[in-house]
Amino acid sequence: MSAPAPRPELPTLPVTFRPTRTRVVLLTVGAAMFVVITAIALTLEQLSAGERSSFVFTALLFFGVLALLSRPKVVAHEDGVTVVNLTRTRRLSWAEILRVNLRVGDPWVFLDLSDGTSMPALGIQPGIAKQQAIRDARTLRALAENHGTGTDNG
Repeated sequence: MSAPAPRPELPTLPVTFRPTRTRVVLLTVGAAMFVVITAIALTLEQLSAGERSSFVFTALLFFGVLALLSRPKVVAHEDGVTVVNLTRTRRLSWAEILRVNLRVGDPWVFLDLSDGTSMPALGIQPGIAKQQAIRDARTLRALAENHGTGTDNG
């Protein structure tokens, strides 16, 4: 039987959790794709102005999708947590968060809420930086236990 994971030291609030490496990769790839597609549109002499603009529009669309995918974050502050996912932002008080879960194989953290639902928090995901995601999930769990309805209130 393994020993329980050490409890992380609580950071000073506010603190932002986000998949930084994933964000850097997505924005870099998006910018590179935009530059390459736009350069191709401008160098192909047989394209009309409308075709060139459709190339640039498509490049912008690709970049926009990758920028949207890089948006998720979780911000913990004194009175709660703000979860920014792809298209939705939700503000939660500490009392609403019963548990922070990151199980083996989970694509991101799930928050068990007091209304009986579970909410994904895409700002902590073990994709490229697994150890960082585990540390972030433990820190958010400790913050929720300390500030919310957990056993360590006080």
